[in-house]
Amino acid sequence: MSLSANVSEKAALIWAIADKLTGVYKPHEYGEVILPLTVIRRFDCILADTKDAVLEKFEAVKNLPMRDVLLRKASGKAFYNTSKFTFERLLDDPDNIEANFRDYLNGFSENVQDILEKFKFDGQITTMANKGILYIVIKEFTTPKANLHPDVISNLEMGYIFEEIIRRFSESHNEDAGQHYTPREVIQLMVNILFYDDNDMLSGNNVVKTIYDPACGTGGMLSVAEEYLHQLNASTELMAFGQELNDQTFAICKADMLIKGNNADFIKDGNTLSDDQFEGQTFDYVLSNPPFGREWKNEKATVEAEAKRGFAGRFGPGLPAASDGQMLFLLTAISKMKEPKDGGSRIAIIHNGSPLFTGDAGSGPSEIRKYILENDLLEAIIALPNDIFYNTGIATYIWVLSNKKAGTKREGKVQLINANGLYEKRRKALGNKRNDIPESAIQEITRLYGDFVESEISKIFDTTDFGYTKITVEQPFRLHFSVTYKRMKKLFEEKDSLIPKFDALCQEMFPGKHLHPAIKEPKFIMRVLEICCGLEKEKRYKNIDDFQKDFTTTWREKTGATGDIDPAIIDIISLLFATHDKDADILRTTKGAPIANPDLRDTENVPLKEDIQTYFEREVLPFAPDAWIDEKKSKVGYEIPFTRYFYKYEAPKPSAEIMKEILAIEAELDGALAEVFGA
Repeated sequence: MSLSANVSEKAALIWAIADKLTGVYKPHEYGEVILPLTVIRRFDCILADTKDAVLEKFEAVKNLPMRDVLLRKASGKAFYNTSKFTFERLLDDPDNIEANFRDYLNGFSENVQDILEKFKFDGQITTMANKGILYIVIKEFTTPKANLHPDVISNLEMGYIFEEIIRRFSESHNEDAGQHYTPREVIQLMVNILFYDDNDMLSGNNVVKTIYDPACGTGGMLSVAEEYLHQLNASTELMAFGQELNDQTFAICKADMLIKGNNADFIKDGNTLSDDQFEGQTFDYVLSNPPFGREWKNEKATVEAEAKRGFAGRFGPGLPAASDGQMLFLLTAISKMKEPKDGGSRIAIIHNGSPLFTGDAGSGPSEIRKYILENDLLEAIIALPNDIFYNTGIATYIWVLSNKKAGTKREGKVQLINANGLYEKRRKALGNKRNDIPESAIQEITRLYGDFVESEISKIFDTTDFGYTKITVEQPFRLHFSVTYKRMKKLFEEKDSLIPKFDALCQEMFPGKHLHPAIKEPKFIMRVLEICCGLEKEKRYKNIDDFQKDFTTTWREKTGATGDIDPAIIDIISLLFATHDKDADILRTTKGAPIANPDLRDTENVPLKEDIQTYFEREVLPFAPDAWIDEKKSKVGYEIPFTRYFYKYEAPKPSAEIMKEILAIEAELDGALAEVFGA
């Protein structure tokens, strides 16, 4: 029987115990009982062989301060149980099952007590006891189908079983199973790449390395990495570190580490984004499948406070939008890289398509990509097939990062691998998971990564190929000025609401200027209209100076004034009668510079490898001869348009061929209908 078949069968048998919960629990609540009991039963089976020895040692050392060390030695594990009960012995006294079961749980060592506390299992014991099913459920866990002894179920298989039960629980609860569960073939691919050319790991003797997952879930990624490494080199030790927010999955991860003899103290609970439990620590490897598409508003204050620390914290390059925190996990992973002089690090992390391209130049996401690419940290991005995750069918990608590229063939380069077509269909879908990545595809993708050569599905780029300068292209105001009865009538009707509009317009055209106090009264408009009655109606002035000269003359005639009108007032008056006109003169400042028209403002993304002025002269000036670049607004951005690089045009079928297919379908339908109606 294959590993996956054995796991599925065993998980199904354990889950079937939930039938005993019917009536007391609703289906979506089954996991709250089955999950912790599966973990406890695994502990029970592991400790069975040394149970009597531990009890004997406990009687001898129970009053000694060093008893914890001695009891661990007696159990042969990093945990123990000093209660006289086991699952089997609990069945000897059905009348006192609740008290005896609590005694049994209280007998576990403190590191297991922490796990049980995270499950919040105490209330379930009370419920089952009150409803008379506690004995029945425990008895079910003593049957052969629930035999979880290491001789029957390996540690690797047990990890799979935990995750399979979580998946079933999440499905029944209509929850996001994928947040805890990454398909094993995806992890295998990530681990292949993570360890690809680490000669120390693969061939050294007694080498110790560290690996970290900032969103470790049940620890599946860490477990597969360790198992794979031991297959390659049994003498190498991989110390696993991880942090997990969800209490249940944290409890399972810590239990799994205890069971395997790892240091479970390296698994921390808490929110990685707002409470980094490994601040200041670095690791040889980082791998993760963090949540994507989830907002981080609850952590916003803490994250922004850390961002203000710049590169002294994790978020120096920038912050993504508050609606999606996956790039915060990417920055966390980068912050955990060892310095190259200390051996450097490699990262494999899963993202959806969003981090490839969201965010304009200067935005948080673009600045993060800019930091990664300008510091030559990105080795490769691998597009995975769709429909391989349990909770989503959307496009997903593995980002591979390293700070060990200097002096290698990857220096200054990024490899894109389009593995979207390397999959096989499942016979039966699991949630959204309709496809698998077969072993042959895993090996092919690994080979493509290792060979680092171009092919139909592998392309290699310079890091600068993804960069661009976003330039702001301005065009001048061209206005003609004319006094018409229609416009004068409109000004009169809107005189009470015009002041805010004029102030905004004044600021746009004459930065730094505000309306003259004299203008901020409706009666001012009435005065302007009175003076304008003396101007020649319908005359078009294509130059503002000509209009202002005539207006000033009329002003003097009407008021008897001899001085000049305040420039701020005459400018605003001119705007009251201005209309866009491509044939009019350019509107300029007093220093002669053209004034930009915001309605004609545009932007262009100029590739970093191209000279900006050359691009501007070729792509802009032929269509807008008066345009110019506002260099103060230029920004450098980065995006990785993955799909564009692998796009293949497919010509539509000829109409005759389409018609032939339609007629064939119609004939087939006619035949089917004839069979149904016996025609």
